[in-house]
Amino acid sequence: MTLTKAQKFVSDVLELRPRVAVFDCDGTLWENNSGEDFLEWSMQHGLVSDAMAQRMRARYADYKDGRVGEAQMCGEMVTMYAGRTVAEMEAAAARFFAEIVEPNFFAELLELTQRLRDQGCDLWAVSSTNGWVIREGVKRFGIPAGHVLAGEAECPGGVVSERLTRMPSGEGKADALREFVMSTHREIAAVFGNSIHDAAMLRLAQRAFAVNPNPDLEAIATKKGWTVYWPERTAVSR
Repeated sequence: MTLTKAQKFVSDVLELRPRVAVFDCDGTLWENNSGEDFLEWSMQHGLVSDAMAQRMRARYADYKDGRVGEAQMCGEMVTMYAGRTVAEMEAAAARFFAEIVEPNFFAELLELTQRLRDQGCDLWAVSSTNGWVIREGVKRFGIPAGHVLAGEAECPGGVVSERLTRMPSGEGKADALREFVMSTHREIAAVFGNSIHDAAMLRLAQRAFAVNPNPDLEAIATKKGWTVYWPERTAVSR
């Protein structure tokens, strides 16, 4: 029986029987940029004041024009909710994710993570999007909340503060893996990512997978001989 492209991708990864696998989320597990989408959705649904919404739209425009760095912007997209309770953020993330992101899952990545979990693989998610959204999303992929390394703010008494405690972006993703994963597991068998901001953590893997890669990551993956995979629902036909 001839396997489809998606079936072969899943089968090839499962044959590695990785003990530890790490996944970026936006653009890797699902098509959306959930950080950008939640920013807009949350402002439309009144999670922040009009003044904050106006400020953040201006900041995001500066980010898109290259005047604000990736880690800085992603950090502000976490701490902008200062004053909201964690319960409010979790409820908002659940509603947002079901409405906006879940319809855009990459089906073969959903199958892969669930089957890796059944094999006993230790699954981790790393993202610069806020942790409320990422934890909500990856639970559908079998990744436990305690294995999410995402953008986090200090939340004393269950209330979001302006103090950022974690922002894994670029080299920060690799740093987070060294601290929280490689301190227990000496090696990471497989890492999956889609953008240049995932390159540092992909270099830590025994096997690196560029999934739905942006052109800059695709160029690196091709040079290094990493596996490049285009999910079936993407517009790119390769």
